[in-house]
Amino acid sequence: MKLKVSRTAILDVLQILQGIITTRTTLPILANVLLKADKKQLWLTTTDLEVSVKCAVDAEIIKGGASTLPARRLMSIIRELPADDVEIDIDEKNTATIKCGSSLFKIMGLSDDEFPPLPDLKDGNSYTVEQGSFKQMLGSIAYGASTDETRYVLNGIYLGMKADKMTMVATDGRRLALIEKDMELPKEAEADMIIPSKAVRELLHALGDDGDVKIYGGKNQVAFEFGTTLVVSKLIEGAYPNYKQVIPAQSDERVQLERETLLTAVKRVALLTSDKSSSVKLAFGKNKVKISAVTPDVGEAHETLSIKYSGKDIAVAFNPEYLMDPLRHLTCDEVYLELTDELSPGVLKCDVPFLYVIMPMRIN
Repeated sequence: MKLKVSRTAILDVLQILQGIITTRTTLPILANVLLKADKKQLWLTTTDLEVSVKCAVDAEIIKGGASTLPARRLMSIIRELPADDVEIDIDEKNTATIKCGSSLFKIMGLSDDEFPPLPDLKDGNSYTVEQGSFKQMLGSIAYGASTDETRYVLNGIYLGMKADKMTMVATDGRRLALIEKDMELPKEAEADMIIPSKAVRELLHALGDDGDVKIYGGKNQVAFEFGTTLVVSKLIEGAYPNYKQVIPAQSDERVQLERETLLTAVKRVALLTSDKSSSVKLAFGKNKVKISAVTPDVGEAHETLSIKYSGKDIAVAFNPEYLMDPLRHLTCDEVYLELTDELSPGVLKCDVPFLYVIMPMRIN
């Protein structure tokens, strides 16, 4: 196998693939990247047996073939090369010679025969979504997934395809983020799947803003194909909890707030919270909200924002990180906070089919 490739192009692909590489593995092949040269492209693949990513890069293929090389080492070498034209020559013993300018490296690889094959899911249900829209939806809720491994079914994003809607949900039991998009779905193509957070992170890293993404759903795996990239992931097994029952049917008050202004105010006040006392209080009164944090042995912070509000006085406390997460990831100028009292969940909404339920913290 012999080829010439742009250093910049192959480095961009290796940076997408590196999130999959695991150093703690009993299978040495999983620390390697599969290189496969055919026609005018070099295909690079990494896997940890749960999530796999495959990308193509344009190259001048002098001699086709396939082999695997240590991914992190290859990336370190490519990153430090002095020029943009890289020549890679891999012999029958899987020893790679990498030349660039006056630099020459030799690294030992492993046979491609040992590399786990990617499943073919193209016979199952498939869905086509705008790539930019899909990325934006994932990004607007992904932070809400649980990291508690004892509740493994929550360690990912629920993706539902039914009733002519694509629904995404993430929850950790203390907050819930949901976003929807209308799409035409034949009855036989309806599906429920839970995509692991690692696959979601890879998608957010690799997805672009233009073109479409094709989603292939299998019984226990899912594949996402866009441009010259393929992401394949095992699904989390189990039933996702009934998220609809935690969404309040109605709230007493609805407050309109400027997203960026609220975010920066909460961020400043949260500087005076601590691990033991991590809450900020929002006290709503006539045409104003007072945001405060009082932390024993640390100090206190107060900030008042002018708003349009004529409802009843309400004071409610939230974990500041949980409150800031959706504000960071949404792009709308204004948000709406729906409240009933200090013990009821708050609901954050905006001008897209998005909602965020956040549990309050007790006010001392």
